[in-house]
Amino acid sequence: MRYISLILSIALLTSVMGMQSVRQTKRPPNILFIAVDDLNNDLGAFGHPLVKSPNIDRLARQGRVFDRAYTQYPLCSPSRTSLLTGMRPDTTRVFDLTTHFRRTVPDVVTLPQLFRQNGYFSARVGKIYHYGVPGGIGTSGLDDPISWDRFINPRGRDKDDEHLLRNLTPQRQLGSALALLAADGADEEQTDGKVASEAIRLLEENRDKPFFIAAGFYRPHCPYIAPKKYFDLYSIDRITLPQEPPDHLKNVPDAALFTKPPFWGLNEQQRREVIQAYYASISFMDAQVGRLLNALDRLKLADNTIIVFWSDHGYLLTEHGQWMKQSMFEESARTPLIIAAPGMKAKGRATGRIVELLDIYPTLADLCGLPGPSHLQGRTLRPLLDNPRAKWDRAAYSQVDRGPADQRFSGRSVRTEKWRYTEWDEGRKGLELYDHVNDPHEYRNLALEPAYARTREEMKRLLHNPPPAR
Repeated sequence: MRYISLILSIALLTSVMGMQSVRQTKRPPNILFIAVDDLNNDLGAFGHPLVKSPNIDRLARQGRVFDRAYTQYPLCSPSRTSLLTGMRPDTTRVFDLTTHFRRTVPDVVTLPQLFRQNGYFSARVGKIYHYGVPGGIGTSGLDDPISWDRFINPRGRDKDDEHLLRNLTPQRQLGSALALLAADGADEEQTDGKVASEAIRLLEENRDKPFFIAAGFYRPHCPYIAPKKYFDLYSIDRITLPQEPPDHLKNVPDAALFTKPPFWGLNEQQRREVIQAYYASISFMDAQVGRLLNALDRLKLADNTIIVFWSDHGYLLTEHGQWMKQSMFEESARTPLIIAAPGMKAKGRATGRIVELLDIYPTLADLCGLPGPSHLQGRTLRPLLDNPRAKWDRAAYSQVDRGPADQRFSGRSVRTEKWRYTEWDEGRKGLELYDHVNDPHEYRNLALEPAYARTREEMKRLLHNPPPAR
């Protein structure tokens, strides 16, 4: 009996040691970091009735849709800098498209750099840090070399086909023009097709080690270029324009309006053509996302890979007479965010809690068990990944600048689950207050109505006294 007991004890000890060894040697989760340029929430997963985005919708069913995620600055470089450093624009001091954050916060540890320092293979393909589109395609732009072990700058036939574009706003350069092209050729010939191909190659080459691989897509950023088959998905007759109250802008501060004159002068037919091209660009980009998801499945990496899908800000498609970004309106400040992580509960359910792009950095550090730097100003989203209805008391803060350098002033906005409050030049150039429960499209500015004076003062205090990061 003693002999049998000894054998059983040894077997049990060996089993326990084996389990501990498995735990100790279990590979940490990978990160597939998918960035999209100038994408708003016009996606099937966010309830849009027309846009075809089957692959992003598929990702949404595997993860958590953050239905109310907000950018810190609705312009590419300030937004990306904030997300990748984990700091607000007032801390990074990046408010334009030319300032590199290493000039203002030279020692900051970026999100991909944190993973690189902790043994991950870190690589990017395409646009992660800022550079101009389409001018900077094929270059590194304002990249941060110490964030990566490897970087790739694809360049597709869209660059060579720019002379074929039809520019409906010829006074504007292509980087901010309403220009479009239903292109010839295959997906893989376009820059975004090459981004997907190169990212898949990196997945194949590094499948046996922990990786942080970032794939930065360019569309739907203008100019709107996509293979013709994606334009064919959207009949002009089915493109609708916002039906807005004719006088809803009368109480909106002039500073709130980026697009002047309204619609940049385009007639209704031209507006529909631009929206068609934007939607075509979304569906083209979506197809490339599908290629990445298929590669994860084929390589048997999906079960140990955290996928983050995000855009740097939203995008206006004629709402309030506006195009594009650089606005504090909901369509500009709100951005799509989806996170799918191994072992998630309640997959496929959306959360309506207010979150910020700033929260992505601490979330990924938390999920991977990495020590988040002390400078992080966001908050981990783990509670909402565990339970989409978890208690959450955060607001979202966004800002944008207006005017020439010698007369520059800011617009600053705070968003709660019920309200949006915005000050232009600390209120000197106007105020906005919108009730998102009863007025989700922001048609009635309540800021100067006496019945809402108390709410305005409460939101003002919230705007000027953001809660601590942690």
